[in-house]
Amino acid sequence: MKVKESEFIKRKKPILKKLLEMLSGQYAYVSILATDSKAKNYMVSRRNTAISEDGLLTARGFVAKVSDGTHYAEYSFNRLSEDQLEEICGKIARTAALSKSVVPDGIGENEYSFPEEEAVVFTDSMEYEIDPEEMGDDVILNRLTAVRDKGLAVSDKLLDCSARCGYQKYTKLFLSRQKELEQSVMWMTGSISLAAPRGDEIKDYFKGYSNLGGAEVLGQMEHDVEECAHVTLELLESEPMVPGEYDCVCAPDVTGMIVHEAFGHGVEMDMFVKKRAQAQEYVGKYVASELVTMHDGAMAASETASYFFDDEGTMAKDTIVIEKGILKQGISDLQSALALGTKPTGNGRRESYKRKAYTRMTNTYFEGGSQKTSAEEMIASISHGFLLENANSGMEDPKNWGIQCMVNIAREIRDGKLTGRIFSPVVLTGYVPDLLKSISMMSENVVLGGGGFCGKGYKEWVKVSDGGPYIKARIRLG
Repeated sequence: MKVKESEFIKRKKPILKKLLEMLSGQYAYVSILATDSKAKNYMVSRRNTAISEDGLLTARGFVAKVSDGTHYAEYSFNRLSEDQLEEICGKIARTAALSKSVVPDGIGENEYSFPEEEAVVFTDSMEYEIDPEEMGDDVILNRLTAVRDKGLAVSDKLLDCSARCGYQKYTKLFLSRQKELEQSVMWMTGSISLAAPRGDEIKDYFKGYSNLGGAEVLGQMEHDVEECAHVTLELLESEPMVPGEYDCVCAPDVTGMIVHEAFGHGVEMDMFVKKRAQAQEYVGKYVASELVTMHDGAMAASETASYFFDDEGTMAKDTIVIEKGILKQGISDLQSALALGTKPTGNGRRESYKRKAYTRMTNTYFEGGSQKTSAEEMIASISHGFLLENANSGMEDPKNWGIQCMVNIAREIRDGKLTGRIFSPVVLTGYVPDLLKSISMMSENVVLGGGGFCGKGYKEWVKVSDGGPYIKARIRLG
């Protein structure tokens, strides 16, 4: 089934078109983005049951962007009627005038014109199987309660089992002189978190679920929760990692974290404009093993970061960032592309209609290997190393290409076999090109996960997904 369009936006569209017409007589460039989004979160644990509206993702409002060819200004608002159009136009005019007066003396201004737009009329919706909104709160909580109970029943050593899920359903309308674009999207995520005590410390395990769709994730959680409980119990026997450089096999979630942190932020081209990314100097050069081809794009995969067009009216696409080890290009929003003289890639995303659009990742992943190599073959090729699983968190330095990631599980490999010893937690560090150039094997199948959010620094949160195949690489662990 297709996600239904917003009735709110349907009612406001004629008024927005009239506002566009009024502004088009005053400015060289005008666009309007309308958003109607609702999101809800659910949680069940041993002691708590909760339902909450997601304040970050629930929003209903508009942002108008205007430019005279040198300066541009944006004005966001959430009240709109025909009676208010003159008032809104006046506020936009005052905002645009203010932007001209805030440039300090001695600071130069870039002059550029917005590109000529092609006429595009587009309407489409993503598909889903089970609508969580139609399912209802009680049914969702009952399903999560069943997951929790099934997990806790595995062992009385388990301190808690928390089951969560959440969804977002939104419609966006983009209008400009040449474009009328409308999309309706829904995604849903879930997670299982378990904890068990070991003396004075707590060992925990987390598994996330996501899809571009609806409540289908609940069935996956019900299927996996017992296995998650057993892995949590395994962690009670884990050992601290001995620091060193090792041959490692990375599970797809760890591969995805490396992709996201190693070359995700580093190729966001608003960082090129600010001279804050070393990747700018390496376009056309080898930065990874010849096995590595990296993609980013809302149309590159079907996951939580998928959409048909971005928040600046650029149609989404699949961008090849690295091709057979060579850095081909970055990803960009419209503003950065204009400053750099390149084409926007459909990565201009806003946290909400109240926020500025930045270059942001979407679905970011390594392509699978052309050889039908399995994870078992990779493990068999290692005399001493680790199988890395259960990615936790990461951060990077796009200026100096450093990376630091947390992984929850490292399974020891000796003489091509898993020994049964587990090390946890594990810190994965290194210089990005060294790590990526060391990749020597890749499996064929690609898995993406879209349970997380990504911030621009420490703010401006948007939904992303990442992933890839199993890879073998030389990695520094600690």
